[in-house]
Amino acid sequence: MFFQKYLNCTIRRSVFVLSKISVALCISILAAHFAITSPNVEAQDVLAPTPPMGWNSWDAYGETVAESDIKANAAWMAEHLKSYGWEYVVVDSGWYVTNHSAWTNAATAEFSLDEYGRYTPAVNTIPSAENGAGFKPLADYVHSLGLKFGIHVLRGIPKQAVYKNTPIAGSSFHARAAADTSDTCPWNPFNYGLKAGSPAAQAYYDSIAKLYAGWGVDFLKIDCISSHPYKGDEIRMISTALRKVHRPIVLSLSPGPAPLEKAAELRRYAQMWRISDDVWDVWFSDKNFPQGVGNQFTRAAKWASFSGPGHWPDADMLPLGRLEPAAGWEQPRTTRLTHDEQRTLLTLWSIFRSPLIMGGNLTLCDEWTQSALTNAELLRVDQHSTGNHAAISTDKAAIWLATTESAGGSYVAVFNLDAAPQSFHYSWKDLSLKRASYNLRDLWEHEDLGSKESLDVTLPPHGSAIYWASEK
Repeated sequence: MFFQKYLNCTIRRSVFVLSKISVALCISILAAHFAITSPNVEAQDVLAPTPPMGWNSWDAYGETVAESDIKANAAWMAEHLKSYGWEYVVVDSGWYVTNHSAWTNAATAEFSLDEYGRYTPAVNTIPSAENGAGFKPLADYVHSLGLKFGIHVLRGIPKQAVYKNTPIAGSSFHARAAADTSDTCPWNPFNYGLKAGSPAAQAYYDSIAKLYAGWGVDFLKIDCISSHPYKGDEIRMISTALRKVHRPIVLSLSPGPAPLEKAAELRRYAQMWRISDDVWDVWFSDKNFPQGVGNQFTRAAKWASFSGPGHWPDADMLPLGRLEPAAGWEQPRTTRLTHDEQRTLLTLWSIFRSPLIMGGNLTLCDEWTQSALTNAELLRVDQHSTGNHAAISTDKAAIWLATTESAGGSYVAVFNLDAAPQSFHYSWKDLSLKRASYNLRDLWEHEDLGSKESLDVTLPPHGSAIYWASEK
């Protein structure tokens, strides 16, 4: 009798415990389901849900940027731009070069590498990197300002690492097993490419991703990979490596023009990719390098439909303000773009939803440039519009449209691509807008213009205007 009572009690307890486990399991499965399917959670998990905004050292400093320069630009951004959404501070090419007396991309460049064949910051320009600290102290400083930190590297593996056949961290491989010595960047001699799909090559990319994550890197610009030539295998290997480190690192691919037929692959593996070669402070160029503002209209129109949370075709940096003390191209200078051309650049980049990466020296920023970079109404177009597209494109004019998810109406951007003033007249029907009249607000002048039955504007050479056409 005692044994039977004990057995019944044990069975009841077991059933109760199993019931609790089953309920808990069901709850956890449901929670996981909602975590996967909830739009809010998806939005939180997407890297670069809006076009990244920040500053890059190349246009003003080239390879010569020093730690003090980076800190000064970061501090200026934190004080003047952060509240408008600017957040990334990116150290461009050459931070591992120890002899900056050599010219950019010089064959005689000398490097700082660790024992595993990975570039490390040269302590003569980044002194806080001494004793193996790498970029962590500088990244910590940038993070202390409420900003994010980024770096630039070339695809592949340093030739010096291959000559020495250094071990690859975290693996049994060595550099020669990873390198493709028949492959080098056409315009930079520092690296060899990596063997597509080889375990040693993946191990090397895994090792640098782990190193950068340990430094606190939030943004990684990889060069010589999305064009000149396109390297899809290396893009996939880098993306795979970044996913292993469990730190959110935005992947930006350079230079362009990235091939349009690779759009699906680019969207899958990167958050940003360049649609052209380097854009500098010229209006139009008939050369591959540099490109100008006017060259971007046709490309932007083709790429606009591929923009969206987590994947942004990139029209390149903003060569605005003071491009000094050591411009990445030609002599130090104030941008050669007129104020109208600078407004046109910012308007096109915004209505196209390009990342906005300032290239000029922020510490020398004048009042006009600062006001352009802090135009909250224009930045809202870049960060929060949708349906962005070119409605009209000719050799002399372009009209772009976009909408917002919350408010009835449209953004309308008008561009004069001619070297002479032009007057524009369009009915709303010409622009496929359905209402007979709209209330217009000029986003550059911050002025309400009242109800209008058509769009009428006269623009200076290479000038632009952008309006919010509301239904109320």
